[in-house]
Amino acid sequence: MHFNFYALIAAALSTLVVGFIWYNPKVFGNIWMRESGMTEEKARGANMALTFGMTVVYGFLIAFVLQAFVIHQVGAYSAAFDIKGVDPSVLDNYMQAYGQTYRTFKHGMLHGFMAGLFFALPVVGTGALFERRSWKYTLVSGGYWVVCCMLMGGIVCAWQ
Repeated sequence: MHFNFYALIAAALSTLVVGFIWYNPKVFGNIWMRESGMTEEKARGANMALTFGMTVVYGFLIAFVLQAFVIHQVGAYSAAFDIKGVDPSVLDNYMQAYGQTYRTFKHGMLHGFMAGLFFALPVVGTGALFERRSWKYTLVSGGYWVVCCMLMGGIVCAWQ
């Protein structure tokens, strides 16, 4: 099983595209600014090259891990290599029969949605609880990651 670094980079960059839309003032930007305590002045003072650069780095790390959730064949490879004495032809036969099964954008989005809903949203929500943020903040910030995980999962799963 090889890693498709182009898919991982595209998935990482997709977080920027979603963010530009999601946090636009006409979408959720004004709500997020109000609920997070962000001001126009604070936003202008940020190092945007660092912010966007680290967003892509973090997106790459998330996309790298999402592969294991959205591509079932990763599990087959890891299982085969963890079992001592398994004939390598068993994995070859499996991959010939099922090698591209469920490698679709739609399937990747499904698993990305589950990762976003059951992992990313609770992580954001837990942090928001301790930071005393509102439920609106949690839904806007967590919702962003649910959508990003869906899109990233679709890209990583479908791009072979």
